[in-house]
Amino acid sequence: MLGIARDSMRLFPSGETNMLANAQNTLRTLILGGVALFGATLGTTAIAAPEPSPVTITWEFTYDMGPLRLAWVETAEGNKPYFFLTYSITNYSGSDLLFAPDVTLMTDNVTVLKSGRDVPTAVTNEILHRLDNPLVESQIDIVSTVLQGPEHARDGVLIWPADQLDVDEVSVFFAGLSGEFESYVVGRETDNPRRYTLRKTLMLRYATPGNFADQGARPFDLEEKRWVMR
Repeated sequence: MLGIARDSMRLFPSGETNMLANAQNTLRTLILGGVALFGATLGTTAIAAPEPSPVTITWEFTYDMGPLRLAWVETAEGNKPYFFLTYSITNYSGSDLLFAPDVTLMTDNVTVLKSGRDVPTAVTNEILHRLDNPLVESQIDIVSTVLQGPEHARDGVLIWPADQLDVDEVSVFFAGLSGEFESYVVGRETDNPRRYTLRKTLMLRYATPGNFADQGARPFDLEEKRWVMR
């Protein structure tokens, strides 16, 4: 099951204002870090969000991420593009674990997409067919308890609509691989403090320069991979 990134597969068919631009850049910064910066309400102090522990402090799945690719699939609305990402997980934690991934994709114009949302079942089935690997599970089917050991490793695929083909960067945030979390309170000195729960999340950032309508089955270049609290 491991090494899905190396599986053979068939080729897939192939005047905003400055204020708005600044707002988009600010929002993108906030989302990339989950809660990248918090401004204190009593003053101008900015507080950096927590970072993941440098050592493992709770359960984690061992993972193997495949490449991010683009697939064109014929739908009732015509031939449409979809991002998809394959991956494998293995449980070496010492106990059986529930695997319930929560994965989002964000483009550089701050469009945020949850995996599987607005993806017809027929599209998922077509991409699974093209992957030509009976071990790969859909985004729904893979949600279950994962037993311990490499013999119980699981393979999955994540799919998102690719409605915009002219973005320069795509980031994937994969939560559910680790049990590490941290509560974070904003505005302790105010009458309305707010508590956030941040989870250790794998961030994958890909370069998608220019229009990639003709990307075909070529994988996008992975620019950065790291853990964040989000």
